[in-house]
Amino acid sequence: MTLTIAPRVRPRVLPRVRTLVLPRVRTLVLLLLAATGLLLAGAGPVSAHAALTGSDPRQGAVVDKAPTQVSLTFSEKVALSDDSLRVLDPKGERVDQGDPANVSGTTYAVKLHSGLPDGTYTVTYQVVSEDSHPVAGAYTFSIGAPSQTSVSVSGQEAGGGIVGWLYGLGRYVSYAGFIVLVGGAAFVLACWQRGSGVRVLQRLVVSGWLALTAATLGLLLLRGSYTSTGKIGDIFDLELLGQVLQTKTGAALVSRLLLLAAAALFIAVLFGAYDKREDEEKRDLTFGLAIGGTVVAAGLAASWAMSEHASTGLQSGIAMPVDVVHLLAVAAWLGGLAALLVALYRAPADTPVGASAVRRFSRVAFGSVLALVATGIYQSWRQLGSWSAFTGTRYGQLLLVKIGLVVLLVGVAWISRRWTARLVDTVVGKAKDADGGETEKGTGEDEKAHAAAQSRASAATSTSGSGKKGASAAVSGKGDAKRAAQLARQQAAIDTARQKQQRDADPNRFGLRRSVLAEAGVAVVLLAVTTMLTSTEPGRTEQEARAATSSASADASSSGALTLDMSFDTGGEDGKGVVRVDLDPARVGGNEMHVYVQRPNGRAFDIPEVKIAFTLESQDIGPLPVVPDHISTGHWSASGVQIPMAGEWKIAVTVRTSDIDQATVSKNAQIG
Repeated sequence: MTLTIAPRVRPRVLPRVRTLVLPRVRTLVLLLLAATGLLLAGAGPVSAHAALTGSDPRQGAVVDKAPTQVSLTFSEKVALSDDSLRVLDPKGERVDQGDPANVSGTTYAVKLHSGLPDGTYTVTYQVVSEDSHPVAGAYTFSIGAPSQTSVSVSGQEAGGGIVGWLYGLGRYVSYAGFIVLVGGAAFVLACWQRGSGVRVLQRLVVSGWLALTAATLGLLLLRGSYTSTGKIGDIFDLELLGQVLQTKTGAALVSRLLLLAAAALFIAVLFGAYDKREDEEKRDLTFGLAIGGTVVAAGLAASWAMSEHASTGLQSGIAMPVDVVHLLAVAAWLGGLAALLVALYRAPADTPVGASAVRRFSRVAFGSVLALVATGIYQSWRQLGSWSAFTGTRYGQLLLVKIGLVVLLVGVAWISRRWTARLVDTVVGKAKDADGGETEKGTGEDEKAHAAAQSRASAATSTSGSGKKGASAAVSGKGDAKRAAQLARQQAAIDTARQKQQRDADPNRFGLRRSVLAEAGVAVVLLAVTTMLTSTEPGRTEQEARAATSSASADASSSGALTLDMSFDTGGEDGKGVVRVDLDPARVGGNEMHVYVQRPNGRAFDIPEVKIAFTLESQDIGPLPVVPDHISTGHWSASGVQIPMAGEWKIAVTVRTSDIDQATVSKNAQIG
């Protein structure tokens, strides 16, 4: 018996252009991924979206009488917890009592114990802005006179550390999962319905669902620690989790999980019953899946819009629907791009993605880009408010980077459209040559052409195979059924390899793969920048906070906040110290003056005599002497100090620490 073994099909050597270009494309993608890693690694803690614009007592102030409460004013409303506002004495002990409360508008206050002694007090705050981001900070004020304090106000930042990094990673994964889930499913329904039976596409969409679900659960657990202590051990604190569930962000995350349960049912139908239906039966089911999928996708997008930037600030009622449309357009474009890339590279040889599917996706992507431009212009105006915010704020700078990446992505997409047009022309041309006539427009889909070509190839293969089997039978007589089946499997493998080889050798299809791969690489970086953008304080808010802070500083200056610190050394024993001069309101006319003398260690320092002299050298006025009255240990005061005209005055202070030891120190200051 003679057994005929089919010759092994050697893969065709690809053209030189592919050998040269493919490493370049891979290098480009690796560079883009590396840039994404650098962006995420350098993101650091998120910027505060609510800024402290005022306080009472104000930062650095020295008050004569202990206040009954400390109040803070922010640029927008914030959420408080029991420990959001704390006031610490010089030893680091808490002197606040009761829970902080909203006294009016965006002003929040906490009560203080009565009879507080003199010294420097530290106010710390950690709140959550209305758009879900934590805000923290600290400042000091003094009662009677400044003193040393054991409280450190450095390193006071919100959303940092390992928990902050994990939370940022969870946000990135959740966005990526949403895009892959929604965009991949939309690609199957709207562009390539045959893809519902392709396993690699099924895995892609399911992976998006798993990533979004896992990231949402992680964000829900991390949220309590992220907005409060920042400790890893508090991630599984049930009390913090209960507090999170009562917030707007917690409700949004829970709603997202419920919608993901509905999305799981949608995926089961799309890749289960839908794939098994006939073409006529699929039409009604396609319409139902499209409606249901759109509702679920819009609900998932709304879970971001209702809890982040769009939910606060100017025109929030318009901004939230616009944000939903923006997110859906991003998912349709970038998620569909990911599905197309997987289909081009990993789809089985007997089910290649056709030119008509690519053409449909090109139209979907074009519509998505138009929606992104329209919604992006509105969002940019709403979040920036001025042209200067593009370069003067971190949000504007990141937005410029995002715009540049979108322009680059559109440029690469234009190249993909050109490859798509060439691929369509090639498919139509092959169909004409094979059928010997024109293919009717609208019904000449490349999938049908591919199926017809496969049928003709199968017929040719069957004929060839029959000849081979006949020759084999003539030599060996009666064929063995088992060996015949083995021959059939070998021939089928040869046919599949030949089809894959022909598909891979198509220069138009290869060019399309290359450009889509480049699009996907840019999209990865674009997603990273977008995630950072959603965690950055909007330019409009930042500029308003700056203006409010500047206004508060100007008010404080006009109401009397001139403070000068001068070190002295009389040369005698115990002759070193610091003298502080406070002039209120530091303008032309009568002023209130307080003088504080301290030792180098910050303790109040009583000395025999202190004298002040004011000189306006540019107008040859002065020196105008002032002898303040001794009030308490290290504290002197004088009222009705007259400043005759505005200008840069020289303020000289003479301190005498003994009968023979004295020194004069001076500083210049603008008064009036």
